[in-house]
Amino acid sequence: MELRVLRYFIAVANEQNISAAAKQLHLSQPTLSRQLKDLEVELGTTLFERGNRKITLTEEGMFLFNKAKEIVELTEKTEANLKGTKEEIGGEVYIGGGETEAMQFIAKTIKELLKSQSSIRFHLYSGNADDITEKLDNGLLDFGIVIEPMDKQKYDYIKLPATDLWGVLMRQDDPLAQKPFIQPEDLMDKPLLISRQTAVSNEMTGWFGKDIDDLHVVGTYNLIYNAALMVEENIGYALCLDKLVNTTGDSKLRFVPLLPKLEANLNVIWKKHQVFSSAANLFLEQLRNNIKKSDSFN
Repeated sequence: MELRVLRYFIAVANEQNISAAAKQLHLSQPTLSRQLKDLEVELGTTLFERGNRKITLTEEGMFLFNKAKEIVELTEKTEANLKGTKEEIGGEVYIGGGETEAMQFIAKTIKELLKSQSSIRFHLYSGNADDITEKLDNGLLDFGIVIEPMDKQKYDYIKLPATDLWGVLMRQDDPLAQKPFIQPEDLMDKPLLISRQTAVSNEMTGWFGKDIDDLHVVGTYNLIYNAALMVEENIGYALCLDKLVNTTGDSKLRFVPLLPKLEANLNVIWKKHQVFSSAANLFLEQLRNNIKKSDSFN
């Protein structure tokens, strides 16, 4: 498979129309159709279901689409990191993380590094721990910011000088909103919204003293913004980290911490034996320096 043809395939899959994709790629429609047919012959499978007005991906086509995007993204990332000059380091640094106040520490690190290395470009990806580790494993991210626990046999890491506090997001007019903290028995019969990531389920199982599957879980979320809308509509109570949703002023929501207190330690992780670009190495060096400075003030 040629990289050029994979880019053609991605464009057609996105447009769902060969004519539109050909126009975008500055190719003739017959040329693009032939390239796609040759790709199907090369792979020995049908990638598209061709209709009158649009084409859709087959199951095999969807598999290739997801892999092709990863291949193209990884190639572009590699090319960018090889184009730095000797006078000033250039390149791309890819960082993934969930919703956490600790990202402020990462932002300050990026700001300081850009003062001396303005040619570096940073790309941030938002997702839960499962999303982040998958992209790390596939080489699409250099670093991930995740809460503990994590696989320390698989990843190297630095602990960030920050912790997040677990609690429950609920409506201001809910009776539980008047409590100073929430205990397991308060939620046993309540409809819950929980994060999809595996690590959180394990943490919550320990706190509740029973398996998450035995609770009244009405839904899961990836990032908290949409879950907060569900809470506003009185669909359920969201188990989440503090300071991610505005609960001040005219907000309809309130965050109440858990008891026993449940904190989340945060780590920057990367694959063991990872070979970093010069730009990624500089970011890691700046991060370590900032953590040392923070520790010296505490």
